[in-house]
Amino acid sequence: MAESHAEHHGPSYMAIFWYLAVLTVVEIAVIFLPIPKLAIGVMLVAMASAKAALVALYFMHLRLETKTLGYIALTPVVIGALLVLALLPDSLEAPHQTAATKKIEAPKH
Repeated sequence: MAESHAEHHGPSYMAIFWYLAVLTVVEIAVIFLPIPKLAIGVMLVAMASAKAALVALYFMHLRLETKTLGYIALTPVVIGALLVLALLPDSLEAPHQTAATKKIEAPKH
Protein backbone atom coordinates (compact mmCIF):
# COMPACT_ATOMS: atom_id res chain seq x y z
CA MET A 1 0.00 0.00 0.00
CA ALA A 2 1.38 3.38 -0.98
CA GLU A 3 1.79 5.98 1.70
CA SER A 4 -0.87 8.66 1.26
CA HIS A 5 1.05 11.50 2.89
CA ALA A 6 4.02 12.59 0.80
CA GLU A 7 6.74 14.71 2.39
CA HIS A 8 6.34 18.38 1.66
CA HIS A 9 9.65 19.88 0.52
CA GLY A 10 8.32 23.30 -0.45
CA PRO A 11 8.53 26.44 1.63
CA SER A 12 6.77 26.67 4.93
CA TYR A 13 4.15 29.32 4.33
CA MET A 14 3.69 29.85 8.04
CA ALA A 15 7.42 30.55 8.40
CA ILE A 16 7.20 33.14 5.62
CA PHE A 17 4.14 34.62 7.33
CA TRP A 18 6.06 34.97 10.59
CA TYR A 19 9.07 36.53 8.80
CA LEU A 20 6.71 39.07 7.25
CA ALA A 21 5.03 39.74 10.60
CA VAL A 22 8.39 40.27 12.33
CA LEU A 23 9.54 42.62 9.57
CA THR A 24 6.32 44.60 9.95
CA VAL A 25 6.84 44.97 13.71
CA VAL A 26 10.45 46.04 13.11
CA GLU A 27 9.24 48.62 10.56
CA ILE A 28 6.87 50.09 13.12
CA ALA A 29 9.66 50.18 15.73
CA VAL A 30 12.06 51.89 13.31
CA ILE A 31 9.69 54.84 12.96
CA PHE A 32 10.18 55.71 16.62
CA LEU A 33 14.01 55.49 16.63
CA PRO A 34 15.84 58.75 17.46
CA ILE A 35 17.84 58.77 14.21
CA PRO A 36 17.75 61.06 11.15
CA LYS A 37 14.69 60.80 8.94
CA LEU A 38 16.84 59.86 5.95
CA ALA A 39 18.16 56.81 7.80
CA ILE A 40 14.62 55.85 8.82
CA GLY A 41 13.49 56.16 5.20
CA VAL A 42 16.36 54.04 3.91
CA MET A 43 15.70 51.35 6.53
CA LEU A 44 11.96 51.32 5.77
CA VAL A 45 12.55 51.01 2.03
CA ALA A 46 15.04 48.18 2.59
CA MET A 47 12.61 46.27 4.80
CA ALA A 48 9.72 46.85 2.40
CA SER A 49 11.90 45.54 -0.43
CA ALA A 50 12.74 42.45 1.61
CA LYS A 51 9.06 41.84 2.30
CA ALA A 52 8.19 42.29 -1.37
CA ALA A 53 10.94 39.85 -2.32
CA LEU A 54 9.63 37.25 0.15
CA VAL A 55 6.11 37.57 -1.21
CA ALA A 56 7.27 37.40 -4.82
CA LEU A 57 9.62 34.48 -4.29
CA TYR A 58 7.40 32.25 -2.18
CA PHE A 59 3.74 33.22 -2.57
CA MET A 60 4.03 34.08 -6.26
CA HIS A 61 6.36 31.08 -6.77
CA LEU A 62 8.97 33.08 -8.68
CA ARG A 63 11.66 31.10 -6.90
CA LEU A 64 10.65 28.03 -8.89
CA GLU A 65 10.32 29.80 -12.25
CA THR A 66 12.90 30.25 -14.96
CA LYS A 67 15.34 33.15 -14.73
CA THR A 68 13.67 34.88 -17.66
CA LEU A 69 10.47 35.33 -15.68
CA GLY A 70 12.53 36.70 -12.79
CA TYR A 71 14.10 39.26 -15.11
CA ILE A 72 10.66 40.25 -16.32
CA ALA A 73 9.54 40.74 -12.71
CA LEU A 74 12.61 42.88 -11.91
CA THR A 75 12.22 45.13 -14.95
CA PRO A 76 9.74 47.55 -13.27
CA VAL A 77 12.07 47.83 -10.25
CA VAL A 78 14.97 48.82 -12.49
CA ILE A 79 12.83 51.30 -14.41
CA GLY A 80 11.58 52.83 -11.15
CA ALA A 81 15.12 53.17 -9.81
CA LEU A 82 16.26 54.82 -13.04
CA LEU A 83 13.30 57.21 -12.88
CA VAL A 84 14.17 58.21 -9.33
CA LEU A 85 17.83 58.73 -10.24
CA ALA A 86 16.88 60.74 -13.33
CA LEU A 87 14.54 63.05 -11.39
CA LEU A 88 16.69 63.41 -8.27
CA PRO A 89 18.81 66.32 -9.59
CA ASP A 90 15.65 68.30 -10.39
CA SER A 91 14.28 67.85 -6.90
CA LEU A 92 17.55 68.95 -5.32
CA GLU A 93 17.76 72.14 -7.37
CA ALA A 94 14.16 73.30 -6.96
CA PRO A 95 13.67 76.07 -4.41
CA HIS A 96 11.68 74.83 -1.45
CA GLN A 97 8.95 77.13 -0.24
CA THR A 98 7.98 77.01 3.37
CA ALA A 99 5.34 78.83 5.35
CA ALA A 100 8.00 81.15 6.79
CA THR A 101 9.18 82.33 3.36
CA LYS A 102 5.74 82.75 1.85
CA LYS A 103 3.50 84.47 4.37
CA ILE A 104 0.06 85.50 3.26
CA GLU A 105 -1.92 87.85 5.41
CA ALA A 106 -5.62 87.47 5.88
CA PRO A 107 -7.75 90.22 4.30
CA LYS A 108 -8.89 92.87 6.77
CA HIS A 109 -12.58 93.70 6.93
